[in-house]
Amino acid sequence: MPHYTAPDGLSLYYTDEGEGLPILCLSGLTRNTADFDYVTPHLSGHRLIKTDYRGRGQSDWAKDHMTYTIPVEVGDVLALMDHLGLEKAAILGTSRGGLVAMGMGVAAPDRIMGVAFNDIGPVIEPVGIEFIKNYIGRNPVWKTHEEAARELPKVMTGFDNIPESRWEAEVRKLYNQTDDGLEITYDPRLRDAVLEAGAQPAPDLWPLFDGLAGKPMAVIRGANSNLLSEETVAEMARRAPGLIVAEVPDRGHIPFLDEPPAVAALQEWIGKIK
Repeated sequence: MPHYTAPDGLSLYYTDEGEGLPILCLSGLTRNTADFDYVTPHLSGHRLIKTDYRGRGQSDWAKDHMTYTIPVEVGDVLALMDHLGLEKAAILGTSRGGLVAMGMGVAAPDRIMGVAFNDIGPVIEPVGIEFIKNYIGRNPVWKTHEEAARELPKVMTGFDNIPESRWEAEVRKLYNQTDDGLEITYDPRLRDAVLEAGAQPAPDLWPLFDGLAGKPMAVIRGANSNLLSEETVAEMARRAPGLIVAEVPDRGHIPFLDEPPAVAALQEWIGKIK
């Protein structure tokens, strides 16, 4: 399995498949490369580079949980680009990944060809943050993947018309089966990092978004998202003329990215980069 070394020595997992436009696929807060399994077939003809952040998936856990921060993760992603000899790349950022992309826009703007935001923007709605705080770092009460597949749709607010097979696939990405029940696929101390970071006043992220001006950008929003509001998307569009906007019906946070509006937006975005 391919790994690279982070600036502080951690071994971090990545995949690198395909040829063509390099697209860095950056996942959600507690997620990993599997976030992009559904959209991958729709992005054939491009080079897709996916990575597990430190403490997630197949990457090493950090000794210091307070390195589970966006600035450190920005440095890790830039180290991956250096490892691959990649001067520039487009970024598809899901949730946390979009925040990392904005951080990269400050740290290394010349290395970004464009950004597609999946259900994330410069304003994060408090109700969405509270929802994340309720589950992050905790193993689910469900004991098997089968039980989780039945129960997860009841707690994932904003999602409708999802086939059972999709929920079955999701729970196998989210949880490992053990003799004691299901376990999360990331360092539980990520919870401590998030809660401790949340004790500080939230930074103004609009200057980071504005710093990406002139680059091809897209934003995909779940129509029922509790994290990204319609008002924030409208302000993003006002500040970034030419922003591609897509709203996915029957989806909360986050769309799976294989929905037709999401695929169409991504293909239009890629077309602007070439």
